[in-house]
Amino acid sequence: MPAREHIERPTAMYRAVAARVAQDIRDGRYQPGDLLPSEADMVAMYGVGKHTVRSAVAELRTMGLVESRQGKGTIVLGGGALPATVVERSISRTAKGIWGVPQMEQADAPAVSRTTLDGPAGALLDQVDQDAISVDRVLYDPSTGARAAHRTLIPMATTADVPSLAQTPDAEITELYHQLAQAGLTLTFTDRITARTPYPDEQAALRIPDASPLMITYRITSDADTARPLLCEELKTPAALCQLDYPVTPTRAPAARAPRRRTRSA
Repeated sequence: MPAREHIERPTAMYRAVAARVAQDIRDGRYQPGDLLPSEADMVAMYGVGKHTVRSAVAELRTMGLVESRQGKGTIVLGGGALPATVVERSISRTAKGIWGVPQMEQADAPAVSRTTLDGPAGALLDQVDQDAISVDRVLYDPSTGARAAHRTLIPMATTADVPSLAQTPDAEITELYHQLAQAGLTLTFTDRITARTPYPDEQAALRIPDASPLMITYRITSDADTARPLLCEELKTPAALCQLDYPVTPTRAPAARAPRRRTRSA
C-alpha cells in the first residue's frame, strides 16, 4: 500500500489579503487611526474582486485590527482595542417605580408570534414544550452600524397571572417590567451569556464577519419571593463588533454561622 502523501491546501484568497494587510499594520505601514485604502483601491492593489476585499476586511475586524464606521470607512485600531459598539446592560428603577434600560435603535417594527419554548430559553424559564408569546426586534447602533437581535419570550403561564402582558406583548420591555411590578411581583434579574458559531441566516441578518462568534445573552426576569421565572430576553450580538457593559453591585456576604458546640454524652 503506498504511503499517504501530505497535501497542502491553498489559503483562501480573502485570508491571504487579510494576512497581507495585517502584516502591513504590524509593520507600521498603517498606524492606529489611519483609514485603510478604499474598496476600489484594494481591488486594484491586490488584483482581486470586491467580494474578496469585503471578506478580507471582515476577517481583519474579527482579528480586532480594524473597525468599519458608516460614512468614514475602515479605521485601523490600536493594539488590544475593544469593539467599538458598547451594549449597556444596566437596569434602573426610580423612587416612583419607573423602570429604565439603555436601548439601541429599532431597525423595524417588532414581530409578534406564538411559539413553543425549547432550548436554553425554555430550560431557563422551566417551561420546556410550553406555549409562549415571542416578540422579535432587530436593533442597531447608529454610530457604528452594528446590529443585534432581541427576542422577548413571555410564557402563557405568566400571562395567566398578568393578563395585560398578552394585550400588548410588543410594548417596551420597561413597560412589561412595570406591569409585572403592578401585579405585586418583586422582580429580580439574572443574565446568562454564551457564544456559538452563527447560523447562516443570523450571519446575514446581523452582518457578522466571517468566522466571528455570536454572543447570546439570556436575561431571566423572576419573582424574587418565589424564584419563579417570568420572562426571558434573548439578545444576540456579534462578538467582533460589540462589547457588553455591566454595572457590578457588591452584595452583602452571608453571615458566618457560629460553630455548634459539642455536648458530651453522660
